[in-house]
Amino acid sequence: MESEICVHIVKEWDTNELVELYKAGGWWLQEHDPAYIPELVRGSFAFAVATEGDSGRPVGMGRVISDGIADAYIQDLVVIPRCRGKGVGKKIVQALLRFCFSRNVTWIALIAEPGTEDFYTGIGFVRMKDYVPLRFRGTV
Repeated sequence: MESEICVHIVKEWDTNELVELYKAGGWWLQEHDPAYIPELVRGSFAFAVATEGDSGRPVGMGRVISDGIADAYIQDLVVIPRCRGKGVGKKIVQALLRFCFSRNVTWIALIAEPGTEDFYTGIGFVRMKDYVPLRFRGTV
């Protein structure tokens, strides 16, 4: 990349910029309410935003949810299309891992989208043999 990428661990960020990143990841639905974004950022164990050094514009993000003691899960990792394949995602994940390790949280997992396994294994994640990710779709 021609400009330096900086990764910031934040407790707040411009809501509209984060909505645009969620859209870039294909995760923003019309019915989603942007008013929840600040709470989502504050409520995350760690929330990272990658910015271009020259412009300061956000080009990616990721977050960790955790109890802060034992386990952590990385989610919502996204990099805008023009910056993909240039190491931005790796920088975001490494910043999140450093944050977790600095707080002695060392059991860190994620659910990778199809086609992204090589990216994560290249950083040090391994497939969890004999485990299957599940999502609740029932009723209560």
